[in-house]
Amino acid sequence: MTYTRTEPTDQEPDIRARPPLVREFLLVAGLFLAYKIGRRAANGHVEEAFRNAGNVWDLERALHLPGEGALQGLLLHSQPLIHAANTYYAAVHFPATALFLAWLYWRRPLHYLWSRRVLAALTGAALALHLLFPLAPPRMLPAAGLIDTGQVYGPTVYGATPATDTMANQFAAMPSLHVGWAVMVAVGLIAATRSRWRWLWLLHPAITLFVVVGTANHYWLDAIVAAALLAVALAALRLPRAARSATGADAVPETYAPETAAAPGAEAPARTSVGTETPARTPVGAETPARTPVGAETPARTPVGTGAVR
Repeated sequence: MTYTRTEPTDQEPDIRARPPLVREFLLVAGLFLAYKIGRRAANGHVEEAFRNAGNVWDLERALHLPGEGALQGLLLHSQPLIHAANTYYAAVHFPATALFLAWLYWRRPLHYLWSRRVLAALTGAALALHLLFPLAPPRMLPAAGLIDTGQVYGPTVYGATPATDTMANQFAAMPSLHVGWAVMVAVGLIAATRSRWRWLWLLHPAITLFVVVGTANHYWLDAIVAAALLAVALAALRLPRAARSATGADAVPETYAPETAAAPGAEAPARTSVGTETPARTPVGAETPARTPVGAETPARTPVGTGAVR
């Protein structure tokens, strides 16, 4: 008896589910522009941002979270490592998310729509929190005693004077969208692919967390709040069943169907569908009885020894 392995096969992307490219480009660009304008509108609350920073720092100590300085100390042992961390913070965040969405749009349209909605919900919630809770990052907090690695070692995406920075709002540390987007990239790629190596995408949020804390751009709580907001968005916006089926997530688990080895030269029996009755085999050399037409009367059998003419 041999066993044949059956498992679901990957399917081609459903082109009908792919939205128009120009419309999607304008939509994503518009959402990003609205987010940047919103962050700029939240700028200027310097005193409140530093007051909130002191409260966050005290709360982390009360919760016995590890100090951000311990992680930065690992970076300070190597200047090339510090430079690599600053580069990762400055150059990976937006391009990685853009490439993630572009790949999903082309290869997994249903997953793209789901991921775009989750990212939009997460970013909108983060913007609301930026407006309600301005927060100075730990690199600005004297009590933290941390170094602004971007300004000291480079490269940096922020101006030297946070209060007059026209490029970014440096008082919008809570939550960390660097971490939130990175986690969503990993979750989206794990859900959209079937490779045994897909779990390695979790390295992206892990490295991002190490970078944002080690460079003193975010507190631990910034990452925790971002992960919590993402969890709420994922719970509210579930992956469509059609998308799960397209990647085999809802497929029947692989099974092993037994096959009986046929004699040399004999025709292999056809496979029987699950749930159907297997017909009994006819002994070798026996004549196969003719089937009686539907509705015809079956002749009665003649008793043995009655002397009836055969």
